Amino acid sequence: MSSVETVARRYATALADVVEKTGEADSIRAELRTWEAMIASNADLSNAFGNPSIAHLKKEAVLEKLIARAKPSRTTSNFLRVLLRNGRINELAQVGTKFDSVIEERRGIVNGTVTSAHDLSAAENAELKAALEKVTGKTVNLTYSNDKDLIGGVVARIGSTVYDSSVKTQLATLRERLLER
Repeated sequence: MSSVETVARRYATALADVVEKTGEADSIRAELRTWEAMIASNADLSNAFGNPSIAHLKKEAVLEKLIARAKPSRTTSNFLRVLLRNGRINELAQVGTKFDSVIEERRGIVNGTVTSAHDLSAAENAELKAALEKVTGKTVNLTYSNDKDLIGGVVARIGSTVYDSSVKTQLATLRERLLER
């Protein structure tokens, strides 16, 4: 995990702790996405917040004007102020992504990817989803893609765990065993 990811996770976890108590997780998620889009779409704003030669007080003034115009919740306003104070406001997108994943984890939801050699049928998707939910003990949201190099089978990734039943991997394992003899 990179240092930006580690820092983003810390901020996201702290924010999740706060919103868990207030019950405003979904509204804060929406507000953070709005702020991410606003900062990302305005190069001048992004550069100003990231430029170390601009005085912190000027950055605070800009943020306060934006908060006054946008009128986000108190929680979001305070969170943005903390990010700015700690020089992390330009990492809002990474923090927001981590915040989404922390909230989903706490709700018992995990995201995963499934790569297969060909498109899976609806029944195969449902069977695979049920099997992964049984293994993880969580609700699993899956995205699907194809990779012809797999030959057959699937590779499922949930977090840092990989479930690989691809023919390509099975052939590579068999080859290693044969070479050992």
